[in-house]
Amino acid sequence: MAAVMLVAGVFYAWLVSHGPGAPVIGPLVPYVMLVIILSVAVQIVLAVTSPKEAQAAADERERLILWRAGQLSGIVLAVGLVASGAVYVMLPSGNMLFHHVLGALIVAQIAEYLLQVYFFRRGH
Repeated sequence: MAAVMLVAGVFYAWLVSHGPGAPVIGPLVPYVMLVIILSVAVQIVLAVTSPKEAQAAADERERLILWRAGQLSGIVLAVGLVASGAVYVMLPSGNMLFHHVLGALIVAQIAEYLLQVYFFRRGH
């Protein structure tokens, strides 16, 4: 899922860079469609390759790892949102504020997935 978010995030950044003043909905719709399509495809592949794990509930260790990764990605999100606000103060454009905030959400989600992988590998 981290790869899905990374690919979709780069795609979104590419769309925004080609029309930063364009209406927000222009790059948003293709980004959302790409995320949905890729997420469903990845979930299907994961469910087919590991059907027992797809149905299993998270144990205590997994819940702790998911909580910790979510907590740290929240910090990443907060930093991104503050940075977005700072850019808006210097360059007041509502469209670009939206794109920066969405970019912060994308980065935070990627950070959450990568932190989960890190914590699972490390054995937290």
